[in-house]
Amino acid sequence: MTIKRVDILGVQVSAINMAQAVATIGNWISTKTKHYVCVTPAHSVMDCVNDPSLYELFNNSGMTTPDGMSLAWILKMKGNKHVERVAGSDLMTAVLAASGQKGWRHYFYGGCPGVPEKLAQTFKRKYPDLQIVGTYSPPFRVLTPAETDDVHSSINAAQPDIIWVGISSPKQERWMTANIDKLNASVLVGVGAAFDFLSGQKIRAPLWMQQIGLEWLFRFFTEPRRLWPRYRLYPQFVMLAVAQMWKDFSERKMTN
Repeated sequence: MTIKRVDILGVQVSAINMAQAVATIGNWISTKTKHYVCVTPAHSVMDCVNDPSLYELFNNSGMTTPDGMSLAWILKMKGNKHVERVAGSDLMTAVLAASGQKGWRHYFYGGCPGVPEKLAQTFKRKYPDLQIVGTYSPPFRVLTPAETDDVHSSINAAQPDIIWVGISSPKQERWMTANIDKLNASVLVGVGAAFDFLSGQKIRAPLWMQQIGLEWLFRFFTEPRRLWPRYRLYPQFVMLAVAQMWKDFSERKMTN
C-alpha cells in the first residue's frame, strides 16, 4: 500500500488514519520489509525547521504520522478527509491489541530503569497472549561501540517483529536510522513519552483535551520547565503553517 505524504513545512507527513497505520505495520511484518515510523507532533516539525539535518530522518521513514491535532487538521484542510491523529500512545495500544491473534513479537527499548518492564507487565495483564520478548532501558549517555553491539545482539536474539523506541525526539529518530540496518526486526516505531503514559508513570490529558488539540497545554502545565523550550515554538509553527497554506492556495488559484 502506497501512503500519500503531504508537505508540512518541509516534513513529508503521512496522510493516514489509525486503521491504515496498523494495517501498514502488519503488512511490513508479513512481507518482512524493514521500515521505521516517526510519530510526529508540531514540535518535531519545528525541530526540522530549526535543524534542517533532521528532515532526512523524518522524510525517509516508512511513515511519519500526524501526532497532534494541528497536523491532522492541516492534512484535512489539504483535502485528506480520512486522516486521524495517530499519536504514539494510541498507535502502540492499537498495534499491541491486534498482536495476540497475529503473533507479532514486541521489544520495548527506552524509558527510565524499570519503566519498560512495568509497561510489559501492564500490557501482559490486558492481553495475556501478547508476546513481549524483551526490554531495555538505555543509559542517559551515548553508548560505547561495545555496548551498542551487545544491544544489537540481545535484541536480535529475542527475534522481535516490532521494536518500540521511547527515548524522546529527535534522539529516537536518530537512533532508529542509525540502527535499523543492524537489527532484524521489520519495524521500529519511535513513540516518545508513550512508555511513561501507558505504564502509568505520567498522567495523559483527558480525552476531551486530546480531541480539541489541547493535550500539549495539559502536558505543559504538568512539566513546564522541561517542555517550555518545545512549546514556545508553537506560535511560530502556526504562523509558518498558515503562510504555507496561503501560498499553496494562491498558487492553485493562479494555475486555475
